[in-house]
Amino acid sequence: MTSGYLTTHVLDTAKGCPAAGIRVSLYRVGANGNTKIAEAVTNDDGRTDAPILPADKFAVGSYELVFAAGDYLRASGQAGAEPMFLDEVPIRFGMSEADSHYHVPLLISPYGYSTYRGS
Repeated sequence: MTSGYLTTHVLDTAKGCPAAGIRVSLYRVGANGNTKIAEAVTNDDGRTDAPILPADKFAVGSYELVFAAGDYLRASGQAGAEPMFLDEVPIRFGMSEADSHYHVPLLISPYGYSTYRGS
């Protein structure tokens, strides 16, 4: 049995605050394409209320988080002209340690983003 799990959060680096209300979709990446396995929305702290991939569903493998950043940027008045420079932001990553906590945050602004393996 594994005890690994996956969490995420989103910070708005342009405004210097958590990004609430961002829809986050999690996909398992496979040889025949991606399969959506979870979806959540960030809370007032920019985090999902629970792990987006809890321990009872965790498996090592390749995954992709897709953040609906464009909807957030539009709602917060930061959207530029259409088409926006950033809209949906995908982050593809691998999880190879069955007993580890993986944390994949998104730091977003209207014209750039970054991520890292957090704790």
